[in-house]
Order: sequence, then C-alpha cells, then structure tokens
Amino acid sequence: MTGVARPVTAGTGVAGPSGAGADASGRGVEEASGHDTVGTALAGPAVARAKAAVPGPGTSGGDAAKGTRDRGLQETRVLVHPMDRPTQLPPGHTNAVGLTLGLIGDEWNLLILRYALLGVRRYGEWRQELPISHAVLTRRLAFLTEMGVFERVEYQSRAKRFEYRLTKRGRDLWPMLLSVWAWESRWVPEHQESLPRMVHRRCGREFLPILTCAACSRSVRPRDVVGGFGPSGTWERSVPAATTRRRSGSTTDGGAGMFPETMALVGNRWSAAILGAAFQGLHRFRDFEQRLGAPPTIIADRLRVFCELGVFEQVPSAERPDWLSYHLTEKGRAFFPVTMTGIDWGQRWFRAAEGPALVYTHRACGRDFQIQLTCDACTAPLRGHEIVVQRPG
Repeated sequence: MTGVARPVTAGTGVAGPSGAGADASGRGVEEASGHDTVGTALAGPAVARAKAAVPGPGTSGGDAAKGTRDRGLQETRVLVHPMDRPTQLPPGHTNAVGLTLGLIGDEWNLLILRYALLGVRRYGEWRQELPISHAVLTRRLAFLTEMGVFERVEYQSRAKRFEYRLTKRGRDLWPMLLSVWAWESRWVPEHQESLPRMVHRRCGREFLPILTCAACSRSVRPRDVVGGFGPSGTWERSVPAATTRRRSGSTTDGGAGMFPETMALVGNRWSAAILGAAFQGLHRFRDFEQRLGAPPTIIADRLRVFCELGVFEQVPSAERPDWLSYHLTEKGRAFFPVTMTGIDWGQRWFRAAEGPALVYTHRACGRDFQIQLTCDACTAPLRGHEIVVQRPG
C-alpha cells in the first residue's frame, strides 16, 4: 500500500503533519549529551585548477585521528549553526566537506532524515519506524538540532512534548537524498522495493534526478568536471571529528538500512575518505595510506569491500605488473551525484573565512560548476516544492 504523498520542499517546509496514531513521547530526549560524527572528505575529480596545493603524506592514523578528535571537541563548543543562514567558520576550522561528511556519513542520521522528509517529526514515530535505541536516537536528534538541521518545537505544554521540524537548512538536503535513492535504485536492484517513490509534480511522473550544469543545462559526469581543493581545502581540514563511539554495521546487521551500499561507501570515516580520494585521482594503496593517514589494515579492508561491491576494480600498476591499483568502475563513477550534491549543500551552509574548500569548472562551458538536478522524464529542472516523496508500496 502506498502512503500519503508528502512533498519535499526546499525553503517552505515539509507539507503535512507527522503520522497519525504514533506515540508522541519525547522521553529520553532531555538526556542528550554529545554526538557522533563520522566520515571524511568526499572530494571531486582529478585536480587541474585547485587553488591550494594538496599537502604531503599524512601522519600516522592514530596521531591523525587523535588530533582530529581534539580539534573537533573544541570546535563543536564554539560553532553556532543558524537554522536559516550559513554557519560562519573561523580560519583553520574543519571545512565544509568535513562538517558535511560528519553529518551525512552516519547511517542513523540519514535514516532519520529520510523519515523526516516523509513527514515524521516526533520521537516516538522514529522509534516506530526504525530499530533504533533510545540512547542512539536521542544523540542523533540532539546532534541534528545542534547542527541547525532540526528545530526543536514544543507542541504540548502540559506534560511537555517536543517535535523536531526540518529547518531551511535541513530541507535543503533533498537533492542529496534524492541522489542516494536514485543510485540505490539503479545499482542495488534487490533493494528497490524498500526505496521511496519520487514523483515530479510538474510532469506527474516518477523520475530519477539527473546531475546537470546550471550554466549550460548539460548533463555532467565525473570526467566533465575539473577542480580540487580551494582556499580552505586540505586533507586535514576535510576530516571531521569522531567524538563518540557508534555501533558499526547497524544498517546491515540491524536491518535498519534504507541505503545499504550507500552506507558501505560513506557510513564509515575511512570508506568515505577512500572514495573521496578516488574521485580526487588517487589509485595506489600507498597513496591512500599516506594521504589519509589510515592504518594499512583498514585501507586493505576498505579496498576489498569496494571491490566486492563493484565500486572499484583492480588494475595492474603501470610501475610494476605485480602491484595493483584501484580504479572507479561505472558503478563507482555513478555515485558522483551523491558526492557533488553533498558537497554543494555543505559549501552553501558552512562558509570558511578563507573561501571554499573545493572549486570546480565544467569543461564543456568553462564556467564554475553550479549543480542542478533535472527530471529524467521531462528534462525540467527539479524544484523542492515540485517533488513528492511517497512511502514505498
């Protein structure tokens, strides 16, 4: 049975109330303290116009992780994330890429946002929809509220109850979530039945979003864009802090996964780092290890998983035939819209004092690459208020 359609609107709110008959209890939310941030830079394709040089080999994984944690603990205490305007980042702070991946590179955050776009607002409703513990849901809601994605609003004064409404910042995540669903629909066919249905009001048809250039309206693939790190973009500043522990493998082992393979790519800090480095042009094991500062065993495990998923393929190295390099497959390159819509959201909502973390040019028209999603059914640009997201049948 198909649920009531609720449009996703960018800038005017998610239409419709939260689900009827759900337990509206907000218990546990008052106990929130701390949050989880995972993931790392999802950078773009090979650098040809980068405004800042990529630094040399990284430090050891342990030192890099400790430094990032310490920096993150300090930064999260001083940053203010307004709901309706960008966060202003001080010089030297974790950049837009790191902050974005700290938010979307967590399976529970994405799942909570998925149901928020379907109209869920209350604590008890998320508990009904997801196999999530009180403690985990409490931390994620506190984190998403702190980041300005949700606004916590009292809806009952006697025996106080609160609900979590998407802010302008939160509603603006719709292009990335649509890109995730489209990629899963195309490349994880066994998961199609559990994916939301996307309908374009303008043409009345189900659709898949197509990544295009806003300047010239041409469709864009990874090879069509050139760019790299900008003034605030370095590997170190693109790594978010992981301040608390999270349950690993929760979306697959626990059965909660709305996007299982997406989470294999971005739901782990080192997975996201390797994928971003691959879009940035890295291919060799040694380069992944040195640039990211990750332990060799983790690099080896992530490369194995990516090959098993068909996102990477092993190719004999040009230097020595007995060495292997790792290249993105068609499936891996097709993840590009998810990467770019996430980066685009981050750079609009987190403004570094020095300038953008990443800069891109569209080869075909020679202009700065500005993202636009279009409908594959009617080719019209997609607008948030014209999209209806329905529960799967």
